[in-house]
Amino acid sequence: MAPIPDAPSFPRCCLFVADLHIHSRFSRATSRSLDFPQLDAWAGRKGLTVVGSGDITHPGWLAEAMDRLEEAESGLYRLKPEYHLPGGGGVRFILSTEISSIYKQGGRVRKVHSLILLPNLETAQKLSRRLDVLGNIRSDGRPILGLSAKDLLALSLDVDPRIFFIPAHVWTPWFSLLGSNSGFDRVEECFEDLTPHIHALETGLSSDPPMNWRLSALDRFVLVSNSDAHSPEKLGREANLFHGEPSYDGMIEALTGRKEFGGTLEFFPEEGKYHLDGHRKCDRRMTPEETVEHRGLCPVCGRPATVGVSSRVHQLADRPEGHQPSSARPYYRLIPLVEVLSEIIGVGGASRKVTDAYYGLLKALGPELFILREAPLSDIAQAGGGLLAQAVDRMRSGRIWADAGYDGEYGVIRVFGPGEIEQGRGQESLFAIEAAAAPVLRKARKKRAAPPSPAPVETILDLDPEPHDTVVPEPESGPFSLLHHSDPLLDDLNPAQRRAVTLGPGPAQVVAGPGTGKTTVLTRRAAWLVREGWARAENILAVTFTRRAAAEMASRLAGSLPFRGDLKKVMVTTFHGLGLAVLADMNGGPPRVLDEDQRLELARRAAKDSPFSAQDLVQKISLAKQKILEPDQIEDPDLAGPFNRYEAARRAFGAMDFDDLVVEPVRALDTDPDLAQKWRDRFSCVLVDEYQDINDAQYQLLERLLNPESPNLFVIGDPDQAIYGFRGANAGFFQRFAKDFPLAARVRLNDNYRSSEAILKASGQVIRNNRGPDRSPLKAHRKGPARVTLAELASPAAEAEYVVLQIEKLLGGTGHFSLDSGRVASGEGTDLGLGDIAILYRLHALAGPLVEALTRAGLPFQRAGEEPIRETDGLDPAADKIALLSMHAAKGLEFEVVFV
Repeated sequence: MAPIPDAPSFPRCCLFVADLHIHSRFSRATSRSLDFPQLDAWAGRKGLTVVGSGDITHPGWLAEAMDRLEEAESGLYRLKPEYHLPGGGGVRFILSTEISSIYKQGGRVRKVHSLILLPNLETAQKLSRRLDVLGNIRSDGRPILGLSAKDLLALSLDVDPRIFFIPAHVWTPWFSLLGSNSGFDRVEECFEDLTPHIHALETGLSSDPPMNWRLSALDRFVLVSNSDAHSPEKLGREANLFHGEPSYDGMIEALTGRKEFGGTLEFFPEEGKYHLDGHRKCDRRMTPEETVEHRGLCPVCGRPATVGVSSRVHQLADRPEGHQPSSARPYYRLIPLVEVLSEIIGVGGASRKVTDAYYGLLKALGPELFILREAPLSDIAQAGGGLLAQAVDRMRSGRIWADAGYDGEYGVIRVFGPGEIEQGRGQESLFAIEAAAAPVLRKARKKRAAPPSPAPVETILDLDPEPHDTVVPEPESGPFSLLHHSDPLLDDLNPAQRRAVTLGPGPAQVVAGPGTGKTTVLTRRAAWLVREGWARAENILAVTFTRRAAAEMASRLAGSLPFRGDLKKVMVTTFHGLGLAVLADMNGGPPRVLDEDQRLELARRAAKDSPFSAQDLVQKISLAKQKILEPDQIEDPDLAGPFNRYEAARRAFGAMDFDDLVVEPVRALDTDPDLAQKWRDRFSCVLVDEYQDINDAQYQLLERLLNPESPNLFVIGDPDQAIYGFRGANAGFFQRFAKDFPLAARVRLNDNYRSSEAILKASGQVIRNNRGPDRSPLKAHRKGPARVTLAELASPAAEAEYVVLQIEKLLGGTGHFSLDSGRVASGEGTDLGLGDIAILYRLHALAGPLVEALTRAGLPFQRAGEEPIRETDGLDPAADKIALLSMHAAKGLEFEVVFV
């Protein structure tokens, strides 16, 4: 152990003490005794005047607060008398919560925790409702959101401008604003233009004010300290000093610097879990100098060491150690009384002897913080013995010994050197108070351990018996080429893509395997036609299958030649959007369209006395309409009657359904030659994405829009990706293209930029028996693992738990519990965000165990819609959440990691 130098001395004054950051029993890895009566009683024992409520956005904890608390001073609450425990009742609660943000910014995954103070319960309700829309706030009192810290601040201020926002434990390596592994180098990088709304920073257990004073950029912030308590006994291990009478507004004024802030009560930072660098698994603690000497690697295992707070502060500091800025506030380093007693008595802190001594001292001298900070040493000696008085004296003057914490291991702080306690014990009778102290212990209830789940069997699927140590060369040109080019449309394309884009007018078919750049080719083709004078922008139609895909295509088109504003005139739409435009043109306005509930209600009535449910009838009618069939053309008598009743009810309602948006334009173009000629003249070039997925009605709509004398139709797709037959799609139209247009040009794209060689080999094996005689293998242009992992588990629930554990490892942990529990090793993880991960399944019915497991883990996710008819599954690609979706809904999307 190394001795710690003396801490600066500050004058004591009359102040009240507040611990603003705690948790409830609704947070993961917290004590079950964390309820309001226990918090009230323990805050009194500690000598705290104000305590944060913690977890106030959790619906269960918020309900308890509304039931058990009543307003006291402005913005502060107290426990109702009927809930008081002995000795409680005088403490005030300030409403607070901690939010975990995991998101990507600046090309890196950021994990930032924020402490939020709220002025009243009404505001807490509003914030809880807003957060409930964004993520799962019910499984963990400290919810995980895929929302950036800046956006969380903006949302909070929008809920109530009086909300006060504090970046939490800002130096912790894994989950903080300035942390070495997932944070930023400056506050402004995180909050950007909203930085002026940040007035205070929580320094965390592993740093103290003098360490933070080394950064001049932090001078303007009030430095606060809190316990982050996960059990009532840990309250007040760090806290804040305020002047005057307690109130929300008064405390906020001090935290913004508008009023004097009294300073902080601190851990010795060496006791914090991340003070030094090191590797817990290797039992190796390292000073910053040793870390530099070993180039940041653990000398035992050779993996990157966890960079602790000391190293991180030194990395960012622009001042030497010992500098004290003019903005410095007082601070006092303390050791929890239980730890001092444990050292002197020589038993664990949870032992009966220590507990009896602790309560005896409180009874004799007063609250713990008073004993540690202010009680006369003579009184301490009389109540607890000379060794205790000597220990407190050494603590107050900073004369202690420390084995500093590292990589999630708390440090050990001692006030006596080797042999000193034994020598002192020979001089006095230790703790006469032990015998007199009233025992205040509860027996811990032991939970029956659940039988262990069968261990997962992991198999590595080696898809190639040959050694897989070759490196796939980067393409000389391709969608990800970083070379400087003179032609923005063509120079980053490979030869096959360039040929497809620059084909002359006339029909053309591009066979494009997955990940070969279909959208790129289609948008560049449209831009090239405009630039080279083959077509005017307003005469080009680009059709795809979902609104999301259309929006992406339009965005890429506008960006391909940003100086050509006329590209915005290209009509980029879905088949249903195209049909809607035709109908609106024909009728002088868009038709009324049934929403899904209305459609199902009409089907429910029509299905009466038939063998079909409403949903079954909707699907069968949809398939019939996609073939442009009328009810009297249906051969199945069970279907013909309900179909006829449905259509009659729909017409009486004066509305069309979703499929009518394609079917009715086909009929209108057939019966109105002038309308048909008008739309043929409008589009001289038609481009269609995912052509293998069109159905009969869509095929016929395209046919009506083409000039039969000079059809200029450019289609792109891949028969191997035809997976929507159950929705009425017919891949035969793709094969038929050569018969429809015998002189059509044909280009094949085989360079895959999305997947690694292992993925392509695996998928190739899956589809090798499909019909497709002219299929050619894809060539990978992306590096990745050489093998695919197959995990065999005993049940769907076990599968779900396995997936969640792997996700936690990929993310490098989702909270301190992940690391402290050993579920995730320090240094484990990748630079992946929540939105980089997808979990796929065949049927929506299989999603239940996954939803439950993700919810228990507090991981934010979005589940794609289950409606089989609509064109989109409702997945928000901008949301930073794990995606749960069916194989069909996943088509065309890209993720860094996929679980199947």
